[in-house]
Amino acid sequence: MSTTARRRLMRDFKRMQTDAPAGVSASPLPDNVLVWNAVIIGPTDTPFEDGTFRLILNFDESYPNKPPTVKFLSTMFHPNVYASGELCLDILQNRWSPTYDVAAILTSIQSLLNDPNIGSPANVEASNMYRDQRSLYVKRVKETVENSWIE
Repeated sequence: MSTTARRRLMRDFKRMQTDAPAGVSASPLPDNVLVWNAVIIGPTDTPFEDGTFRLILNFDESYPNKPPTVKFLSTMFHPNVYASGELCLDILQNRWSPTYDVAAILTSIQSLLNDPNIGSPANVEASNMYRDQRSLYVKRVKETVENSWIE
């Protein structure tokens, strides 16, 4: 692995240990600093409140010049999350900047939970439900939250 990527990931890890944003946590696997497990707690006063959503982040040697691939391991019903768990989030694609670190990625995902981009849906059913049948959408999200506790 390149020293630059390793150094940066260890700096990101140190920040997550000492100054993690509220509601997110992440750490690399013990034997592979390029693969991280993360948890996002659903934001207060949103349908996702109290959900514990597990994710995996895969970095390669070009980090931080290239974003990691990020995927929900927990089942997720959201307009910007594919059935596979992969996300449609601009900062992980065409709006990436090397200034983003693990904390910034996770807080962006956490904020996306309650503020979806329905103009670029990964899950058309969730997007349409969010737009046209908000109460039914909220009900489905709350089921997802309850499932997150037992997954």
